[in-house]
Amino acid sequence: MTYVVTENCIKCKYTDCVEVCPVDCFYEGENMLVIHPDECIDCGVCEPECPADAIKPDTEPGLEKWLELNSEYAKTWPNLTQKKDAPDEAKQFDGMDGKFDKFFSKEPGTGD
Repeated sequence: MTYVVTENCIKCKYTDCVEVCPVDCFYEGENMLVIHPDECIDCGVCEPECPADAIKPDTEPGLEKWLELNSEYAKTWPNLTQKKDAPDEAKQFDGMDGKFDKFFSKEPGTGD
């Protein structure tokens, strides 16, 4: 098992989770964070710290796409080890449906 960052992080990008991670396995993209699944030690301390409820264990059904996305982008995005201020519009986007299609430029694994 590992933890993955899911759709609700998009455009919210709270970093409370980064502050508590003992192994620094978070990586930052323009619109969201991801967790490197090979670095995550499955401790779970990040999950309750996420104000957007965007971190889930990969054992929950339907998270295959998110596991793939986290794995792919953790290899290229910069490592984030310290908490930052959330974007100004974070509260506006928290809980919005369909954020992946609106704000993410490509499906994981497509190479586009």
